Amino acid sequence: MVRRPVGHHLHGDGALLVTSGAERGEPVGERAGRVQEGGRPESLRDLVMGARVVLWDFDGPVCRLFAGHPADDVARELVDWLADVGHDGLLTREERVHPDPFLLLAAVDRERRHGDVVAEFEERLTREELRAVATARPTPYADPLIRTWAAQGVGLAVTTNNSPRAVSAYLEARGLLGCFTPHVSPHVTPHVYGRTRDPRLLKPDPYTLERALRAWGVAPAHALMVGDSPADVAAAGKAGVPFLGYARNDRKEQQLRSAGAEVLVHSLEEVLRTVRDASAPGN
Repeated sequence: MVRRPVGHHLHGDGALLVTSGAERGEPVGERAGRVQEGGRPESLRDLVMGARVVLWDFDGPVCRLFAGHPADDVARELVDWLADVGHDGLLTREERVHPDPFLLLAAVDRERRHGDVVAEFEERLTREELRAVATARPTPYADPLIRTWAAQGVGLAVTTNNSPRAVSAYLEARGLLGCFTPHVSPHVTPHVYGRTRDPRLLKPDPYTLERALRAWGVAPAHALMVGDSPADVAAAGKAGVPFLGYARNDRKEQQLRSAGAEVLVHSLEEVLRTVRDASAPGN
């Protein structure tokens, strides 16, 4: 099977009108076997065959961002900073003892009364993520999978709770940024949709996924999200996007299954092999 580049049409005042594969005359072979009766994916192959755009979570499926700069240390430093500026009272005891950077950001914004603190907290977290890029560890097989999908004309986007600045810095360093840009040009913005200054838009909110879908002009059913957390599962469900779970260990698998993920892989090698097999002549 040969992938076709993602396309869209303008309708009215520049609004995107998404058309189905059937309306574009897409060959039946490209749509057959994607979902079982009832609209649920049967297998990894079904998900791969049905994806015209792939939405990647970043920290986990693409790389281990904090492999050399532990997230726990970052979170503790942020807790200490909140105490130094007199705002540690915004956190519960549990949040102070077992901190998580994203949960801390949401906690600081909980009362919606400390916009300046939220902005400074987010900027500090972004700086720590940018520092972590230098020691981030690529997820095995992520780079060749990204390049293979891009070469087949499948649209790619990153939809993450991490800073888009950190994501772009990592992708550029790996020579992958062009895979997330539909036309390689310094004037085209890559499809990287990450954290904003509004913590309410972090996943499990589907905000980043919906931005990516609108930008690519693709209906949710023709996309696929690759993620490794319950928040990813929830965001994909809310956006109506099929989900593929990446579980690098048993703990991740249990979390994803408990969140409702049905199709999981323990290595992206399985996905890469499936993508290559699906595009082989005669398929």
